Amino acid sequence: MADNRISALLIAGPTASGKSHLALRLAERLGGTLVNADSMQVYRDLTILTARPGAAELARAPHLLFGHVDGAVNYSVGRYVEDVCRILGELRDEGRLPIIVGGTGLYFKALTQGLSEMPRVAEPIRAEWRARAQTMSVATLHAELAARDPVMAARLRPSDPQRILRALEVQAATGQSLAFFQAAKAKPLLDSDTFMAIFLAPDRAALNAAIDRRFDMMLESGALDEVAALGRRGLDPALPVMRALGVPQIMRHLRGEIDLATAAEHAKRDTRAYAKRQFTFARHQLPRFKWMTSDEAEEFLQASKLT
Repeated sequence: MADNRISALLIAGPTASGKSHLALRLAERLGGTLVNADSMQVYRDLTILTARPGAAELARAPHLLFGHVDGAVNYSVGRYVEDVCRILGELRDEGRLPIIVGGTGLYFKALTQGLSEMPRVAEPIRAEWRARAQTMSVATLHAELAARDPVMAARLRPSDPQRILRALEVQAATGQSLAFFQAAKAKPLLDSDTFMAIFLAPDRAALNAAIDRRFDMMLESGALDEVAALGRRGLDPALPVMRALGVPQIMRHLRGEIDLATAAEHAKRDTRAYAKRQFTFARHQLPRFKWMTSDEAEEFLQASKLT
């Protein structure tokens, strides 16, 4: 039985930092349950490219919210919080410690700081903008947002079509900036006095090397076939699953636009850049998380008497 003096243990970190391995070891020691906090590992279409736990890992401890969403669904942070809320109640009744692990900083921010109250967008408005996006470049979409909602345009990267579309949809549906709704937050799901939060921060050079090695292993393990199967579904390219790290690059290779070596080089480069953004987000947006290496995390958790 886990020591439930804390309501949850949160383990965040950049991709390939070893957070999943640490979380799994702790789940075994504490009788805990792993709860996914990775926005790509929720999709059942991608196992290899998202480094989702395999059969061996699943057999060692209970895992929740891994691969439970179809790729055709635009899974939101709001739905994630709803799912975690339900799960926390169930685990509390069972006396099991939730170990929430992943690399999506926005998920952790929503759980610990509260989620902005987002308006519902009518399906006709959403469909209209999705259709328009099919014929517009991302740069043109961003320019359109700048004309309609300059505040959000300044906040969003011009290369982020999903969030640009979301801002355009909200503005069209409500006549107000998405920033207005983001400013109004509900009470956080996790009480600040009852959870423990760690951000694994490995050496950058070692992390970059691990990212490169892992992508090579993904290719050897069948990533090409996985992306080919995803491509055959004919999904909207703006969907999150279609923009998962490695998917756009491998898609280009499968279409004959670039060779495999180039696709791998670009995927590794983009993954390293993503890891850098994960560090930046955590530094500025997750103040309650203690930064440490894997070894330091082990020592810290031992000293905390959780293990």
